Amino acid sequence: MYNNNSVSIPISDHESDEHGGVRVHTRRKRKIVIHRGNHDFREKVLRKLLRHWILIIILLASALFVFEAFTIGRKPDSTVTSELRTPNKNGGIKSINSQLALGKEPQHDNLNRLDPPRCLKLLPVEELEHLDIPVTEESNGPVNQVLYVSEGESSLVGRNATFSLARFNLFTGNQTLEQRDTSFEIKESMMVHCGFYSLNGGFKISDEDKTYMHACKVVVSTCAFGGGDDLYQPIGMSEASLKKVCYVAFWDEITLRAQELADHRIGENGFIGKWRVVIVRDLPFVDQRLNGKIPKMLSHRLFPQAKFSIWVDSKSQFRRDPLGVLEALLWHPHSVFAISEHGARSSVYDEAKAVVKKNKAKPEEVEVQLNQYRKDGLPEDKRFIGKKALCEASVIVRKHMPLTNLLMCLWFNEVVRFTSRDQLSFPYVLWRLNAFKYINTFPVCTRKDLVNSMGHIRKAKPLQLQR
Repeated sequence: MYNNNSVSIPISDHESDEHGGVRVHTRRKRKIVIHRGNHDFREKVLRKLLRHWILIIILLASALFVFEAFTIGRKPDSTVTSELRTPNKNGGIKSINSQLALGKEPQHDNLNRLDPPRCLKLLPVEELEHLDIPVTEESNGPVNQVLYVSEGESSLVGRNATFSLARFNLFTGNQTLEQRDTSFEIKESMMVHCGFYSLNGGFKISDEDKTYMHACKVVVSTCAFGGGDDLYQPIGMSEASLKKVCYVAFWDEITLRAQELADHRIGENGFIGKWRVVIVRDLPFVDQRLNGKIPKMLSHRLFPQAKFSIWVDSKSQFRRDPLGVLEALLWHPHSVFAISEHGARSSVYDEAKAVVKKNKAKPEEVEVQLNQYRKDGLPEDKRFIGKKALCEASVIVRKHMPLTNLLMCLWFNEVVRFTSRDQLSFPYVLWRLNAFKYINTFPVCTRKDLVNSMGHIRKAKPLQLQR
């Protein structure tokens, strides 16, 4: 009985071969040993991973960064790839390479982009078509009249030596320190320097262009002097606005020649697309940036019949309905002046440091300006009337009235006397006047809704190099 039982154990699992049963049993032991060995190995690996997990994550992140950099580096550059093409005016095709070889700039990705506004609250399209220019009082502020100093009332003799950096000339007249202080004292009737001092001061415009400009009631304007930026056609306007709004671009003869070389020619009617192009001759300043402040700040002098104006820097494409913009930024909030907050800084003094650091003005010029502002008591506050004290002036929306005209005249005088970096002087003028109850300083996202930004594509050449 014992022998039968001992034999029956291996037969029930495998064959009746006794040695086979032994071999199977032996293999089972080996499997158990191997299994335990694998388990020990995994435990060791796991312990090492836990010990060095930070280093492993850093290595993986580095590898991913290198891979992405390599991938991006292999992508073709849209400005130099020969396969990229753009249509020419004859319907043919020319490569981007050929445009660069001819000194022409390729189209920017932002051009003609008309996505819905994120922050700008515009009326519906059907309401924009019926929007009209409101009839308002001639003056509803503390200033009822602004008169302008001209050659008959003042002399250019006796230029103030304290401000050796001031660029006074026959266009500006010579504003003394006493006249500067007086210009900030609000009265019902003001007399101030505001450019166009002498008939021999420059900034000459043809009689035909003057006639057109004097008929404008609402104007969108820009300028490019010294062969600077291209002229971007406005988009997004209603049919009503096209009939009621003037689009005026100021060029000098240098820009005219540069644009003609790029095949951008003024039509016989004086227009390129929707822009009336006004050629200005005999610019008064060597600094082209300063020449550009004339149409930017003195639109009330260039367009004496205009009730409202929108300024757009040449680096941008205006892409909204102008009457809709006036309604959203001036008429609805009951404001007379709208300008963008600065995107990066809030203080004039912080901005001055950034201007010097980025080599946008000479340190000695900025020092003279800040020393005067400190002497006059300009605080270092980062807030003014509840908003950022620092503004960015690539878009200016305003009503033409004595108080806003005065503001622009005094702002212009400051950029003539000191640096042409207008963001440094605007908060000072606003603070020194102390006459505005409300300025619509809109956020950066609203400014981005107003324009497609291209950036400056060419550096304007100083006027002295052209003569």
